[in-house]
Amino acid sequence: MKQLLVTLKNSNDILHSFKDALKKAPQSHPGETHYEISFDSKKDFYKFARNIDLLSYILQFKPKSVYELSKVCHRDVSNINKIIRFFEELGIIKIKKLKISGRMVSRPMVDYESIQFKLVA
Repeated sequence: MKQLLVTLKNSNDILHSFKDALKKAPQSHPGETHYEISFDSKKDFYKFARNIDLLSYILQFKPKSVYELSKVCHRDVSNINKIIRFFEELGIIKIKKLKISGRMVSRPMVDYESIQFKLVA
């Protein structure tokens, strides 16, 4: 089961975590995976948290296109596209290009089955 860890840290903490991960990399076991997204901006973290429902819609309904996703969650397609691009930049969503009925569509896909938050004061 792929699990995503989401954290809110300052820039120094993120750099420190990266250095620790680099040190541990040679010691890690094959197949052992760790997926973490660290936000240093509260604005980006809140944007992620406000739109996390899209991830569950994608997992639950497995829409064949962004348009279909917008219909399922009753939101504007242009708004959904902006959020999907944001999630894609973070590496949370992957977009698969498909040809359906002669049209090219973008299918959003989520690889994670659970998301864990680790907020440090």
